[in-house]
Amino acid sequence: MSFRDESEEGRDLRKPFLHTGSWYRMGSRQSSMMGSSQVIRDSSISVVACVLIVALGPIQFGFTSGYSSPTQTAITSDLGLSVSEYSLFGSLSNVGAMVGAIASGQISEYVGRKGSLMIAAIPNIIGWLAISFARDYSFLYMGRLLEGFGVGIISYTVPVYISEIAPQNMRGGLGSVNQLSVTIGIMLAYVLGLFVEWRILAVLGMLPCTILIPGLFFIPESPRWLAKMGMTEEFEASLQVLRGFDTDISVEVNEIKRSVASTSKRSTIRFAELKQRRYWFPLTIGIGLLVLQQLSGINGVLFYSSTIFETAGVTSSNAATCGLGAVQVLATGVTLWFVDRSGRRLLLIISSSGMTVSLLIVAASFYLKDFASEDSTFYNVLGIVSVVGVVAMVATFSLGIGAIPWIIMSEILPINIKGLAGSIATLANWFIAWVVTMTANLLLDWSSAGTFTIYMVLCAFTVVFVTLWVPETKGRALEEIQFSFR
Repeated sequence: MSFRDESEEGRDLRKPFLHTGSWYRMGSRQSSMMGSSQVIRDSSISVVACVLIVALGPIQFGFTSGYSSPTQTAITSDLGLSVSEYSLFGSLSNVGAMVGAIASGQISEYVGRKGSLMIAAIPNIIGWLAISFARDYSFLYMGRLLEGFGVGIISYTVPVYISEIAPQNMRGGLGSVNQLSVTIGIMLAYVLGLFVEWRILAVLGMLPCTILIPGLFFIPESPRWLAKMGMTEEFEASLQVLRGFDTDISVEVNEIKRSVASTSKRSTIRFAELKQRRYWFPLTIGIGLLVLQQLSGINGVLFYSSTIFETAGVTSSNAATCGLGAVQVLATGVTLWFVDRSGRRLLLIISSSGMTVSLLIVAASFYLKDFASEDSTFYNVLGIVSVVGVVAMVATFSLGIGAIPWIIMSEILPINIKGLAGSIATLANWFIAWVVTMTANLLLDWSSAGTFTIYMVLCAFTVVFVTLWVPETKGRALEEIQFSFR
C-alpha cells in the first residue's frame, strides 16, 4: 500500500468534504468583527462542540454492538432463525468492521476525517433500514454487514479526528469521549430493547448517523490533515476556529508545518520502510494495545453476559445486563476525568491489573462451585462473588483498557503512515474481537473457570506489555510524541 500523489482534480473531488460550515466561514472572514462575548473565542467550547458532534459515530458503534443482545428471542421467533443462524447475524458486524477497517485509513487520508465519517454514516443508515424491513435472513445479514462496514471506519476515524483537533492538555479526556459514547450506545440498545420491538429498535438505530451527517457541515476539518494536503489557508483557518479567534496559534502552526515538511504528503510509504524504528515501534505499540484490549475477553463477557449471569444464579439476567451497561458508562466517565490528570500509562496499568484480579476472582468462584452443593449457602455466595467479579472486570476495563488504546494509537502514529498503520491496527482489533466473540460461547461450554483463567493470563500479560513498552503521552504535542520515536 502507498499514499498516492494528490492532483488538483483529486482535490476538487474532495471539496464537498472540506466545507467547514458557518464556524469555518466566520473564522476565516469575520474574526476581526467578533465581540468579546462571542463564545466561540473559547477554545474548549469550540473543540468540545466538535467532539460532541463526531461522538454520534461511536454511539452508533455501541448501538450496533448492543442491538443483538435484547433482540435475539424476538428475531429468531419472527424470522424462524436457528441459534447458529442468529449467532452468524451477531458476528457479521465484526466481519463488516474488518472490511471497513482495511478501507478506513485510505478513505480518511483521501477525503479527510469529516468526509470519512460521512461515507461511514451512509451504509449504517441503509443497514438499519434493511434490518427493520427484513422478511428473511438475507436482508438481516446484509444490514448487519453494512452496519459493520460503517462502524469499522468510525472506530478509526473518530479517535484520530479528536486527537488532531484537541489541545494537548485536553486530548486524553476528549479522546475518552469516544469510548464513553460507545458505552452509551450499548446501554441505549439494552434499555430500549426492553420496551420496543426489534424493528422499531432498528429504526431508532438510524438516528445517530442521521443527525451526524448534517452536523458534520458545522465543524472544521482536521487542521493536521489539511496541512498534510498542502491546504495552508484552510489549515490555519481551521486551527484558528478550534483555538479561538483571540488565540495566538503561530507556535502550533509552525510545529505542524515542521512535522508535515519532514513527512511530505507526496512521499510513498512501503511495507519495507516499516522496518525503521520510528515506524515499527509505534505501530507495534498501537497494534499490541488494541489486540490485548480484545484478548481480555471483554466482547465475550458482554455478548454472553446473560448466559454468564444465569450460570452464576442470577434470575433476572436482562436487568443485570442493563446494569452492566450502566457500570460501563460510569467507569468510562471516570476515565474521561482522570486521563489528563494521572496519565495514560498509569491508568492502563491500574486497569489491566484490576481486570487480572477480577478475572482471578471469577475463575476461582466458578472452579469452587464445581465442588459445592447447589443447595448450600456456600454455593450461593460463590454465585454472588462471580457476579461481583464480572462487574468489577467490566468496570476496570472501562477505566483504562477500553478507551486509552484508541487514544494512544491516534497519538503515536506518524502522520505519513497514519492511514496505513491505523488501518492495520484497527483491522487487528476487529479480527481479534471476531475471534473472541466466536470462541467465547464454546469456551464457556467447555469450562467457565478455564475461560476466565485464560482471559486472566492475557490481562496479566497486558500489565507487563504496558509497563515495559508503552510511553506516557500526557501533555505532549503530537509532533513531539512522534519525533521521540526517531
